[in-house]
Amino acid sequence: MKILFFSLNLSILGLFLFLNSCGIYRPVDAKEFPPEPDKRVQKNIEEGRGMRLFQKKEGGVFDFASSNPLWRASLDTINFMPLLSANYSGGIIITDWYSDNSADNESIKITIRFLTSEVRSDAIKVTIFRKDCNAENNCSIYQEDGDLTFQVKKSILKKAALYKEEKIKKNRKPYSPGGEGVSGGTTIF
Repeated sequence: MKILFFSLNLSILGLFLFLNSCGIYRPVDAKEFPPEPDKRVQKNIEEGRGMRLFQKKEGGVFDFASSNPLWRASLDTINFMPLLSANYSGGIIITDWYSDNSADNESIKITIRFLTSEVRSDAIKVTIFRKDCNAENNCSIYQEDGDLTFQVKKSILKKAALYKEEKIKKNRKPYSPGGEGVSGGTTIF
């Protein structure tokens, strides 16, 4: 009986030490939280720590591929090529081998990797592979590091900048003097 009581106390103590070391208990500074319950609830909800019962659920925020200017510009730039894979969540577009009618023994394949969703020069990495085949269908594949890679990347970034500018213009709200915070429409100037 004493052994059972001792092992139970020891396991409770061990559980307490384990939970305490995991960071479940955190001392809180009272200055960080407003004293009014409504304001505390609002702050917790804004920070995502709250839970409301009997309240209508709102939908989440979804970032669709069509709202990303880099993604749209990339697809628009290579729209004449067949796509092998386009994975928005993985951040990569891979085209299939493409050859125009002028050169049957030569084709290219483009891979576009998205490093960030911001429109800037280091946001994407464009890789172009060239396949040259001879009459016996012996093909050699090599990576193109020339002017074509630079031109494709430049075209994508130009289109993305235009799409971003369009989105900003579309979402812009006109400024109205005497709006919120100004009483009676008076200004200091």
